[in-house]
Amino acid sequence: MSTADTGSNFIHTQINEDLASGRYDRVHTRFPPEPNGYMHIGHAKAILLNYSTAQLYGGKFNLRFDDTNPVKEETEFVEAIIDDIHWLGAEWQDRLFFTSGYFERLYELAEGLIIDGKAYVCDLDKDQTREYRGTLTEPGKDSPYRSRSVEENLDLFRRMRAGEFSEGSRVLRAKIDMSSPNINMRDPVLYRIMHAEHHRSGDEWCIYPMYDYSHPLSDAFEGITHSLCSIEYDDHRPLYDWFLENTGFTASDRPRQIEFARLNLTYTVMSKRKLLKLVQDRHVAGWDDPRMPTIAGLRRRGYTASSIQNFAERIGVARADSTVDLAVLEHCIREELNSSASRIMAVLKPLKVVITNYPDGQTETLHVENNPENPDAGSREVPFCREVYIEADDFMEDPPRKFFRLVPGGEVRLKGAYIIRCDDVVKDAEGNVVELRCSYDPETRSGGANSGKKVKGTLHWVSAKHAVQSEVRLYDNLFTVENPGASEDFASIINPDSLTVLGNALVEQSVADMAAGTRFQFMRQGYFFLESVSQDGRPVFNRIVGLKDTWSKMQKA
Repeated sequence: MSTADTGSNFIHTQINEDLASGRYDRVHTRFPPEPNGYMHIGHAKAILLNYSTAQLYGGKFNLRFDDTNPVKEETEFVEAIIDDIHWLGAEWQDRLFFTSGYFERLYELAEGLIIDGKAYVCDLDKDQTREYRGTLTEPGKDSPYRSRSVEENLDLFRRMRAGEFSEGSRVLRAKIDMSSPNINMRDPVLYRIMHAEHHRSGDEWCIYPMYDYSHPLSDAFEGITHSLCSIEYDDHRPLYDWFLENTGFTASDRPRQIEFARLNLTYTVMSKRKLLKLVQDRHVAGWDDPRMPTIAGLRRRGYTASSIQNFAERIGVARADSTVDLAVLEHCIREELNSSASRIMAVLKPLKVVITNYPDGQTETLHVENNPENPDAGSREVPFCREVYIEADDFMEDPPRKFFRLVPGGEVRLKGAYIIRCDDVVKDAEGNVVELRCSYDPETRSGGANSGKKVKGTLHWVSAKHAVQSEVRLYDNLFTVENPGASEDFASIINPDSLTVLGNALVEQSVADMAAGTRFQFMRQGYFFLESVSQDGRPVFNRIVGLKDTWSKMQKA
């Protein structure tokens, strides 16, 4: 098998060494999620790394669910993970596996360890086990049950499987070294008793293998060559290798574990435990809430699979943990949509404008370019009539300096249309501005005698008669602090403005024929995703990201 460019990343360098030395003659990777929650952007990095590595070497990629904890795992999560990985573009063909499918084989190997004197049944409870285990600076001490005979251990282990014992009363442990400086090697637990129904195997089992035991063996069962995992498993690698060496796998059949840094993002939590708490405490509307960093949430918000792939490529692969600015992810989707998304006009907080000298009842059709960044995008027809709406924020009676929008007596151009002048301001009984009376110069449209007239402000607008009433959801960071993972008190750092719902936004008529799933740039507002149509027939738009690209500016600084 050919090698890859050794400069691509350190993982590829190590794989190249393995191929050159003859340790392996192929590359086979996998992604092994536990189905106890939805996948997040950090998992997306791992998924794409495993898949792209297999693709680069012409190898294979497996999806395997690490379903060894029936208390936390659900079929809903299995299905969501499958959907997410498909959407990201990673394909496993017919290689979908479950650790639960190996339960019998894992059990047999555990009995083999007992017979070889390398595993024993221990009756210490959790507190006692912790006490005997020692600390990072002090060695552990042997369990009083460590010297049980092979016969007694086999009998007890088989009775554990038969369901004779209560949860927590016994575990099966590997017999390694209680004085090891690596605390993971101090007789780790292989099996625990759990009287719980499994989402796939039902009540067939009441003992379940631990991840550190089942993971390397499942890799070996599937012929995995390179087990790519996050850096927290670095100290677990000796244990990974120990299980493979002591269960009969030859050197050529043993996968190699390689660790890489996890993805950390500013203003984001990546702990599934903390994401679950957000869901359970109803800080969000579910795992796929568009404010969540889950793949499903990003998809609902309007991110594309290609933008996440681009993000994963940009941040690269390293050994040392670091934190990536959320702006880098936003830049990736903004960069893609800048060239691909059509520009349309949407007024989020409408203010009515009556053009008093425009013929009543007349409607004319204007042609507005779809995307100035893409000459092939063409143009669209936009209706114009006597009454239009502009953004309420685009008018001020007493403006500050350099306010180049509409003011009493001032002029602005309506995008793709005419220059108008504000002649009168209409207010309600409370003094709120509810309508502007304006006049227009019919010669300032393109091709007119005054089309070259200059004004400092150009405003987006929609026709009052033709606008489509829409619901617009403005999403912002869920947290107010850059490192929310450092806090357990979510309530104190939740951004109260992480979601603003505008129920009376007005969008130009062209969206009426657009299908759900379409992405746009709302002029001067940001990039938006047409997620669905509400029960009352209104389109529902999610703001994907604003127009301001702070990361791009930072890179140029």
